[in-house]
Amino acid sequence: MMVSIEQHVEWVGDAIAALRSRGERTIEATPEAEDAWTRHVGEVAQATLYPAADSWYMGTNVPGKPRVFMPYPAGVGVYRQKCDEVAAAGYEGFRLAG
Repeated sequence: MMVSIEQHVEWVGDAIAALRSRGERTIEATPEAEDAWTRHVGEVAQATLYPAADSWYMGTNVPGKPRVFMPYPAGVGVYRQKCDEVAAAGYEGFRLAG
């Protein structure tokens, strides 16, 4: 998690700088991008044992909560690459507003 946290801080800092340079004030993921990411994470998670377990990773520690795996199981390197691709594409999947 330490490496991921560092990457998150760097990515958000770069996003804020990019927004400022464009005169934008807000960034928000589109519902379509959120759904696509959730599906992708679920597909990657199916190659692991996480979905087979009743654990907090699947949300089973909260009664009534849907079973959804949210951490990215493909690794920090792949996650960083995907985030960098989104930023390089002008924050594709995000709605920027000013």
